[in-house]
Amino acid sequence: MKRKYVAAQERYDNGMVYERCGRSGVMLPKVSLGFWHNFGSVDPYERSREITRYAFDHGITHFDLANNYGPVYGSAEETLGRLMDEDFRPYRDELFISTKAGYDMWPGPYGDWGSRKYLMASIDQSLKRMRIDYVDLFYSHRYDPKTPLEETLQALVDIVRAGKALYVGISNWPLEALRQGYDYLKARDVPLLIYQGRLNMLDRKPQQEGILDFCAEKGVGFIAFSPLAQGLLTDRYLNCVSTADGTVGGIPEDSRMSKGKFLRSEMLTPELLTRLRHYNEVAAGRGESLAEMALAWILAQKAVTSVLVGASSTAQLEKNLRCVGATPFDEDL
Repeated sequence: MKRKYVAAQERYDNGMVYERCGRSGVMLPKVSLGFWHNFGSVDPYERSREITRYAFDHGITHFDLANNYGPVYGSAEETLGRLMDEDFRPYRDELFISTKAGYDMWPGPYGDWGSRKYLMASIDQSLKRMRIDYVDLFYSHRYDPKTPLEETLQALVDIVRAGKALYVGISNWPLEALRQGYDYLKARDVPLLIYQGRLNMLDRKPQQEGILDFCAEKGVGFIAFSPLAQGLLTDRYLNCVSTADGTVGGIPEDSRMSKGKFLRSEMLTPELLTRLRHYNEVAAGRGESLAEMALAWILAQKAVTSVLVGASSTAQLEKNLRCVGATPFDEDL
């Protein structure tokens, strides 16, 4: 018989730092656990369980999901549902659970984008899969250029008013749509809590497009996903060899690049390798790994509340958590 999980008593006293999310009452851990990879039905449940336990035992209270995380679609939420039943039900009020809808989820015209029909059906399905009564945060996962913004935003308002979510967020929306969304939600007393966007040292669009400035001005939190650029900002590819004709050698066999789905070998150009090796030298001078510095850099940016990390092992998560106490940056990189 497996031993019943009891959370570590020192979980809030072992170095995690909590940051206020914009001008809300919500405090989020500097590092949040993302369920995008490694928590689907194709992944070993006991490994997912070990990672999640380790995260909570070390002060990570925020678990970030979406309806189509897996693979297969929905299976990451099902994993969380099993974890709730087996481990985390007694700690529900200590957890901040988020999910999203906006990308492809089920066949037909009502399982994608931003219609009221899709969002309303999706939140009900997500709650059922996760075996919880409400989520703390529900996102519109992407901007829908064909559905009126008011329809998508009113669905978010109504989901909160129905008690299915406590807060709402927006992810991957352009700045002008974000401005309209902020105003619409504020006028209906369901203020925008947080914006989720891709931000890392190789992809700085939220800075360049003014989204971080907007969040800072309006008191909206910001949480960064893909902080390590799918693994590019780690030591995994530093020893690869890239030539001008696009040939790349030395790709680790068990890496994301070897699978070629989200990270393809042609991305690893000679110029990018030079940049990565420079960053690695800077990190070494700070006494940090490249990944640790990359995470710390994000946390140092204006308006950033938290950074979302994935993990394929507790050892990897332990390394990522070191960014919380990293050396401050004297200048930008």
